[in-house]
Amino acid sequence: MTESTPRFPRIWVDADACPVPIREILFRAAERAQLELTLVANHWLRTPPSRWLRSIQVPHGLDVADTEIVTQARAGDLVVTQDIPLAVLVLEKHAVALNPRGELYTPDTIAQRLSMRNFMEELRGAGIQTGGPAPLHARDRQAFANALDQWLARLPRR
Repeated sequence: MTESTPRFPRIWVDADACPVPIREILFRAAERAQLELTLVANHWLRTPPSRWLRSIQVPHGLDVADTEIVTQARAGDLVVTQDIPLAVLVLEKHAVALNPRGELYTPDTIAQRLSMRNFMEELRGAGIQTGGPAPLHARDRQAFANALDQWLARLPRR
């Protein structure tokens, strides 16, 4: 790629916790839009055969996948993650952060989300049962697909 060749945005997926139905939506969208999609996880992940899809297996360890995504992502890229601290770092790079339920993390909302996450972590640290995330429903998958389509619609045409 030369200086004058534009770089098309890429999609990065924090795949350790990304639900399979969301990955399948992403695979179809990457094929349709002809965009590179990379799954990053600390275990091997199968991707359908495609020139647009790949996966990176990182070593086990705290935030190793997050560090890989932050290192590789560029302004304008899309990062799919449920991880609030990762979303903070992604937004600092002027990339777009989207959670698997279709909610965009924005500079206006991320501080509140981070505060809530830290509060819940303190509760868990004190031994209080906080429960996990709610199951992913069809409406969540649809919200994600809609948000992804909106992001794709804003991209320049090849």
